[in-house]
Amino acid sequence: MTDRALQKMIHVGCRELGLDTDLRCELQLQVTGKASMSDMTDAELNAVLSDLKSRGFEPGYKGRSKGRGKTLAPRADLRLIHVLWRELRVAGALKRPDRDGLNAFIRSRFEGKWQFVPLDVDALRDAGQINDVIRALKDMCHRHGVDLQ
Repeated sequence: MTDRALQKMIHVGCRELGLDTDLRCELQLQVTGKASMSDMTDAELNAVLSDLKSRGFEPGYKGRSKGRGKTLAPRADLRLIHVLWRELRVAGALKRPDRDGLNAFIRSRFEGKWQFVPLDVDALRDAGQINDVIRALKDMCHRHGVDLQ
């Protein structure tokens, strides 16, 4: 494997394990004594990759196969947003009950408040923004008499 391919694999592994750039650099420093992958040899890159594998990274193609449908949201708080939206849909409180409707709701509600509104709800990563959406949906549920118990 080329050093560039190893670097890509390390980035994928860190992303799957939830390690940000700072944690990745700390891991690299701990394993090889070098914080930058560009300074590492193939053997050192392989050592970092082995450490990621020991932490649970399983390299290989993880793409969605056709016919499987949508995967779950990556975080529990994002899944809660989908659950609250579904409850509002079941109660008949939504004009656009699909995923596009949820994304449109978030854009219309928070476009002026946030600097950046992602195109899809599952792209939200900021806990404050996620909590804003959850609070807005819970308020909507209360207004429409949706029981959240």
